[in-house]
Amino acid sequence: MLVILAAFAILPMLLPWLVGRIGERAFYVAALLPIAAFVQAAIQTPAVLAGNIPFEAFNWIPPLGIELSMRMTTLSWVMTLIVTGVGALVMVYCRWYFRGKTEGLAQFSAVLLAFAGAMYGLVLTDDLVVLIMFWEITSVLSYLLIGYYNRRSASRRAALQALLVTSLGGLVMLIGVVLMVVQTGTSSISAILAAAPTGAVVDAALVLILVGALSKSAIFPFHFWLPGAMAAPTPVSAYLHAAAMVKAGIYLIALFAPVFAGAGPWRPIVVGLGVFTMLLGGIQALRESDLKRILAFGTVSQLGFLTIVLGYGTRDAALAGLALLISHALFKSALFLVVGVIDRQLSTRDIDELSGVGRQAPVMATFTTIAIASMVGIIPAIGFVAKEGILTAFLHEAAGGAAWGIVGLIGIILGSILTAAYGIRFLWGAFWTKKDAEGAALPATAWPDPPIGFLASPVLLASLTIIAGLAAPLLDVVLSPYADLAPLSTPGVAAPEHPAHLLLWHGFEPALWISLATIVVGAGLFWLTALAPSAKAWTKRITPFTSADVYNASLRGIARVSVVVTGLTQRGSLPVYVGTIFVVFVAAEGTALLAGTEWRAQLDAYQTPMQLVVAPIMIAAGLVAVRARKRYSGVVLVSVTGLGMVLLFATSGAPDLALTQILVETVTLVAFALVLRRIPSRMGEHNASVWPVARAVLAAAVGATMALVALVATAARTATPISDAFPTLAYELGHGRNVVNVALVDLRGWDTMGELSVLILAATGVASLVFVTHRADTLSMSTAPLPPAASRTRRPLVETSEGVRPRGEATGTQRMAWLVGGQRVRPENRSIMLEVIVRILFHSIIIVSLYLLFAGHNLPGGGFAGGLVAGMALVMRYVAGGRYELGAAAPTDAGRLLGAGMTLAVACAVVPLLFGLSPLTSSFWEWEIPGIGHVEFVTSTLFDIGVYLVVIGLVLDVLRSLGAEVDRQALELRETSPESGVRAS
Repeated sequence: MLVILAAFAILPMLLPWLVGRIGERAFYVAALLPIAAFVQAAIQTPAVLAGNIPFEAFNWIPPLGIELSMRMTTLSWVMTLIVTGVGALVMVYCRWYFRGKTEGLAQFSAVLLAFAGAMYGLVLTDDLVVLIMFWEITSVLSYLLIGYYNRRSASRRAALQALLVTSLGGLVMLIGVVLMVVQTGTSSISAILAAAPTGAVVDAALVLILVGALSKSAIFPFHFWLPGAMAAPTPVSAYLHAAAMVKAGIYLIALFAPVFAGAGPWRPIVVGLGVFTMLLGGIQALRESDLKRILAFGTVSQLGFLTIVLGYGTRDAALAGLALLISHALFKSALFLVVGVIDRQLSTRDIDELSGVGRQAPVMATFTTIAIASMVGIIPAIGFVAKEGILTAFLHEAAGGAAWGIVGLIGIILGSILTAAYGIRFLWGAFWTKKDAEGAALPATAWPDPPIGFLASPVLLASLTIIAGLAAPLLDVVLSPYADLAPLSTPGVAAPEHPAHLLLWHGFEPALWISLATIVVGAGLFWLTALAPSAKAWTKRITPFTSADVYNASLRGIARVSVVVTGLTQRGSLPVYVGTIFVVFVAAEGTALLAGTEWRAQLDAYQTPMQLVVAPIMIAAGLVAVRARKRYSGVVLVSVTGLGMVLLFATSGAPDLALTQILVETVTLVAFALVLRRIPSRMGEHNASVWPVARAVLAAAVGATMALVALVATAARTATPISDAFPTLAYELGHGRNVVNVALVDLRGWDTMGELSVLILAATGVASLVFVTHRADTLSMSTAPLPPAASRTRRPLVETSEGVRPRGEATGTQRMAWLVGGQRVRPENRSIMLEVIVRILFHSIIIVSLYLLFAGHNLPGGGFAGGLVAGMALVMRYVAGGRYELGAAAPTDAGRLLGAGMTLAVACAVVPLLFGLSPLTSSFWEWEIPGIGHVEFVTSTLFDIGVYLVVIGLVLDVLRSLGAEVDRQALELRETSPESGVRAS
């Protein structure tokens, strides 16, 4: 099972390539995986029946007790067969439905197969936390599937609506899952069901879990998203909204009902909302004229039916409910696929535009009638077997005086009447010959015969409803182990004399007469709503608003509230934002300090003489920076404090920190200098600073608070710090003597990976702010400084009257070009001396950066420091030769370096998992090489190389955005300004 789940994760990534090669026939290949999963589940049938439940597990997150576990009980076995069997048939159907279409097909095929895999994992997992993960994956993938026609606003709205509703329910459900896991001490579903916990916390958890299940299965008040989702392609409706996604909530209810149906809030929620949804969906289905929307509201009604029966929690109801689950998956997916055939052949689903199709398509009409017969409950379909068993179970409960049994019985009878009515309406609307107002037959709609393969899936699904009905005794044997988990009756109701069984014929029992009566009354209701003279009145609006109107009004209200809140809090003032943060910091930390009952502090005048020299300089620089009126002066003065920290680190036994600090300070100063070019040089030139005294007071308060926190925190330690063991761990586990570097890439590698993510986000954010319309990362190379001929030669380059050219006989003694981008710099900004220095030092600095990278495991350095040194080399090239020189120095975009570095770091975390090790576990090799000596290699070095690439990518991104792009914008502004004499276009 785990192998199949892994295949579901891998194969969708290959499908887009396959679709590009063989087109829609790739769906045949995609169907092979669900077929394999179906066969594997079918092979497990004897074990499931014998009670030898197949179980596989992989210990995924041991500290939290979370496993990738797969457990095939009777219920999950049934759901697996439905998800994989119907999924395979739908994919075969897609081959014909999308015939001749290519746009978006690659993504659609991959997402549809991935969705099948997510549902496969959802119905088989035995871990409640992992179930939540699969739950949310199905929501995201369904969003992509529903929004397949992304150029249509209706599709985008429907996809977003489904995502918001189901995700909101999933978040509420997550809270319930957390409560349940905390209460029981395990996330294993089988362990939770075996423990059967009770109490107020469990009841609250069940209510929250039900919210998620009801939202997923479109039960009122969440029902409105399902009809809107009909904007999706018909195969999506047939799979997600008949057999898979909407069944996820029903599955969860059926999973918990045998154990928790006796909880106080369970039956009022499940039965009450189920009855209301069944009636609401049935009534609305009679009012629709679109075949697909008739089925959509019919699905809402049937989901309410399933919720009542499978959620009621007695043995007979569970047995019949599971039969109804199978029946619904077969007949409803068949009906949706039939609608897809009609829509594809005629480009319409409106029953007012269809007439006489049944005579022209007898095979399709016949099997559609079979599917409708199963839905209505006509012998010998499986729907008849399920319906009779359900009525028998609820008749017993109602006769015993169970209040919710009575409510359920009345609701099921009324809902069955509506089901018969809209089922007949569907048949009449799709296939019957209509009549005009005078009673004359309308002309038959021209019907082009579809390919036989197009009809294969709906015909097979409809046929299975009859086969399953005839095999009812066999189904009884297969489904009984699930039903036997539930009690025979509800408290206060006597148990039935004999447990119910699934049979095609029980004789002339009350349930049979009630079932026949619902069909007859339903036929009469159809006549009143469709054929009677007053039928048009039925389509008039009953209420002044719908659930969709409430949803849209809620979104508009949230948008308006967000605008008001944003207007009050996001004033566009950086001092206000920073001041708010500092005020909260002082208030929170100050309160904690004042509330402390015991303070300890151990103060020394100084530890090293250097502190006596550096500290006054740092303090003086800080005070002068406050009074600075020029921005650049302020930045330089602030940098003095950073450089002072370099001296403190260097004299306190932390050369790594000193090296990193000076590099960070230098790069930061360069970044500030790049930014300051585009803003006024003097502070307050446009907007003077306000409340200077208040700012000074707040700054002093922040400094004092931070000093007190440092004093109290350092003196409050009572246990031995874990850092004391780092030198030993660094040498024994990380095989390195540089504790700082080994901690970054090995002992605390997860922290570093998080920091890499932050760096990438920061680089992307800076680029997004500067590159307004698109990220032209390679703009520094947009105009090549050299002609093609020059770029292909290895002769030295010289400056000529025509620009930089290879030195040849005709050039004589002309001087060499130190930097090829230098000629593109404006003469007043060019420095030959700087070009010479950069030309001489660049390669040496790169070598130093590589040395720091590979020596960092045992000596001061590492990927971060090495990357910053390489970044400084790029800064030198940019400062000396401008943006074109930067392009020559780094002829690639920063995104590739950032992506490559992050990929390398992630690979170091993932690869150990393939060998059964924990993420980021490093390996160590050592060799004795003749002539070289002892050589050691630790795989964490690869992680360090990833850090190196990310840092270089970050610096390059900053230079490209704050440097090269700002240069381009400034040049464009000069060229189009009135003073330049060039008119802006």
